[in-house]
Amino acid sequence: MNFQIRDAITANMTNNSADDIRNVVEDALQRGEEHLLPGLGVFFEKLWSSADEQEKSKITGELAQAFSRA
Repeated sequence: MNFQIRDAITANMTNNSADDIRNVVEDALQRGEEHLLPGLGVFFEKLWSSADEQEKSKITGELAQAFSRA
C-alpha cells in the first residue's frame, strides 16, 4: 500500500470523533467503490497495530465468522 495513502488517511482522521469515523466507514461501504478499499485497509491497519493479542483473536474470530456466512 502506498505510504501517501496512509499519511493522507491518518491526517484526515486525526482527532475525529467515533461518530465521524463511523460515518466515513458507512459512507465508504454504502458507495461500494473499490477505490475506497485501501482507505478502509488503513483503518484496519491502525486497529490491528494497536490491538493486543486478545483483541486480535477477537477480530480474527469475528472475521472468520463473517466470511463463513459470505
